[in-house]
Amino acid sequence: MRQSMFASLVGRLEDADLKPSSKNLTPDRLRIEVLSGLTVALALVPEAVAFAFVAGVEPLVGLYAAFIVGLITALIGGRPGMISGATGALAVVMVALVAQHGVEYLFATVILMGLIQLVVGFMHWGKFIRLVPHPVMLGFVNGLAIVIFLAQLGQFQVPGSAEGGGGHGMASGEWLHGTQLYLMLALTALTMAIIWIWPRITNLIPAPLAGIGIVAILVIALQLDVPVVGDLANIQGGLPPLHIPFTFMPITTDGGLYGDPIAFFTLDTLWIILPYALILAAIGLIESLLTLNLVGEIVGKRGGASQECIAQGLANTVTGFFGGMGGCAMIGQSMINVKSGGRTRIAGTVAALFLLAFILFASGLIERIPLAALVGVMFMVVIGTFAWNSFKIMTKVPLTDAFVIVLVTVVTVMTDLATAVVVGVIVSALAYAWSNATRIFASTEITTDGAKVYKINGPLFFGSADGFVELFEVANDPKAVIIDFQGSRVADQSALQAIEAIASKYEEQGKSIQLRHLSRDSHQLLRNAGHLVVDSDDDPDYEIAADYSVRTGILGGH
Repeated sequence: MRQSMFASLVGRLEDADLKPSSKNLTPDRLRIEVLSGLTVALALVPEAVAFAFVAGVEPLVGLYAAFIVGLITALIGGRPGMISGATGALAVVMVALVAQHGVEYLFATVILMGLIQLVVGFMHWGKFIRLVPHPVMLGFVNGLAIVIFLAQLGQFQVPGSAEGGGGHGMASGEWLHGTQLYLMLALTALTMAIIWIWPRITNLIPAPLAGIGIVAILVIALQLDVPVVGDLANIQGGLPPLHIPFTFMPITTDGGLYGDPIAFFTLDTLWIILPYALILAAIGLIESLLTLNLVGEIVGKRGGASQECIAQGLANTVTGFFGGMGGCAMIGQSMINVKSGGRTRIAGTVAALFLLAFILFASGLIERIPLAALVGVMFMVVIGTFAWNSFKIMTKVPLTDAFVIVLVTVVTVMTDLATAVVVGVIVSALAYAWSNATRIFASTEITTDGAKVYKINGPLFFGSADGFVELFEVANDPKAVIIDFQGSRVADQSALQAIEAIASKYEEQGKSIQLRHLSRDSHQLLRNAGHLVVDSDDDPDYEIAADYSVRTGILGGH
């Protein structure tokens, strides 16, 4: 009997890899995890602020989401080492909702989004991520690397001039110029150089953290005039407050109420937020599960899809009740964590706690960090994330797979991740179906008693049904025809229709056909449809080759 949902969740919490052990809490491991978490937290600040601006909400709404989503997913997520928080993929969907209906509707949407993700997790639907082909994964990685790069370009614009309409977090403001631009570029390049060289010097401190620290000290000591985190927004705040959406309505700029207070989750409200919640839940889970697979390949672990869905759902549900904008897995920050040595849940938990500490106690210090240092870190993430070998692979794989890689990359950049993955899977599936459809063929022989045997090779399904029918020479065949399926299998309703169609043609000519060597699933499908006149369980095991006559007129001949 299947465990109850709550028992299942308790089981996942018990396996959360938080128990102290010599394996994950040695002094050296703890140092690596804590420093990795600190590096991730520093990189999370400008990302959360930028994506909050993209969504049209206050910076603290993004920071609270990064803290809550990051903490919960770090504790019970499907893959230790993954980092979650506010993301641009979700922000670009949220902006229309916030602009049309207000921020209260966003909080309610995030709660509903989380509930949908919980259902997906408890129903174990996350396993369908296995259907995503490898070319789609490559396109996802490349597309997201380009999106991360584009999002950083907004930091090369004059703080406060951004209007947010560039997409993927890339603001459309006034570009820096003159000395400020040259300093920004130089410091970004210096950060990247430090990250590249540092591992050759020591591994005591993660290279990204060293790059941020050295460049920050240099800027402060020389009093260089470059954009800093504080130019984006003031990140100082308190603990995330418990907030039930629609207990009050936001105040408009002219001091009036946006509207009358509305009861929580009325039917009218539900119809407004449901489409957004479904889209956000899909994008969040697809990005999270693909990131889970990517991190799993790096750290050598598999599984955890359903657990990640539950973690994302719980995190977003809680975030909505505490005034956060929701989130999902972040491939950039996850790569920073993994490449800095983070392998356990400690790093993600520490990153979330550091982020909260920045908000509560260290906002003044964090706001002095130059944006160029953080951009340099993210640029190195882009270089490390992009699958450069895909250029070489595309010359060796089938043309369809190469096309899918490019297609998913372009669609990810132009629209969003969910659309790109769905398009990639559909194109791959159609290409696979067409490839199998062209593989069906038959060899023939005449038995001693004068019957003609068609030995079918290749799967019989919707794509090959027409080709199957064309294999037979009804007019010229003898009175008895045997169709041997030892090298084939009957897959779907289209295959049943094709068998009935060819049987009807022989019937019209006063001839009979029999089916031989049906696999167990083919036998079951034909028996359920009512096509088999003789019912035997021997043939599926190939112990005795029983021949089955075909009953026609069952599917209507269409």
